[in-house]
Amino acid sequence: MRRSAIWPLLIFAAVVATRASGQTVPADTTAVSGTASPDSASADPLYREIRNTAFRAGEYLKFVVRFGPIRAGFAYMEIPEMVDYQGRRCYRAVSRAESNDFFSTFYKVRDRAISIIDSVGIFSWRFEKSLREGKYKADVVEIFDQRRHVVITRKDTVEVPPFTQDVLSALYYVRTQPLKVGETIAVPTFSDGKKYPLEVHVWKKERVRVKAGKFDCYVVEPMLKSTGIFKHKGRITVWLTDDSHRMPVLMKTEILVGSIVAELIEFRNVYLVSTENGKPAAQQANSR
Repeated sequence: MRRSAIWPLLIFAAVVATRASGQTVPADTTAVSGTASPDSASADPLYREIRNTAFRAGEYLKFVVRFGPIRAGFAYMEIPEMVDYQGRRCYRAVSRAESNDFFSTFYKVRDRAISIIDSVGIFSWRFEKSLREGKYKADVVEIFDQRRHVVITRKDTVEVPPFTQDVLSALYYVRTQPLKVGETIAVPTFSDGKKYPLEVHVWKKERVRVKAGKFDCYVVEPMLKSTGIFKHKGRITVWLTDDSHRMPVLMKTEILVGSIVAELIEFRNVYLVSTENGKPAAQQANSR
């Protein structure tokens, strides 16, 4: 099996399933003279403001991951804190994937990805990931210099469009966008040394039941606009709640030998209104 199509991020990861092998962490060379307030449009030429009611610091999402009928482990998405980066106030978003004891006996996974996301413009400043999958190991850092419109890796400096996203910040960005069935959201994205246009298609609305509850959702599919960049085959489908939070509650990706499903089982610091009885959902963990 192709490891990096299965475990890293478990959200949009299979879209960018090309593995960056043997990369080491580069120095952060994107220091910018002076600082700019994210609240001042005139102080920073890259300023944009995205209205965000979808997520905030303290959000915690836990998913059970199944490989076909096998319960393989757990995935986590959380924003543990706010940080200052490049003179900007940012979300520190973390995604983790861990195989359980049974699955680890033949294929142990301990993957982690971190994205530094501008809290005003909702774009990436820095992305790093640590992959530990069986005997395979890789550590990657990508520095997004949004002022010079380049991404810096250990091997190269790549020109990119303004407000380019990493694979994790792309999902958070989509969560802030108005969704409408039949429409497509274009997201300039960079991963593993390559830039590419990512399109997220909004297919339909659907009510789904997962361990964390029953939710009315938009069904979306991230797709590459052009072919031949990555060789991922199969579809990725994500269910985002039909409310202001756009919380991912279910994710499915097809692989050559079946499918992988990530199902929400617990969430914290997300204020939702139940579709069952109209009562506010508890802020504490919802788990089954």
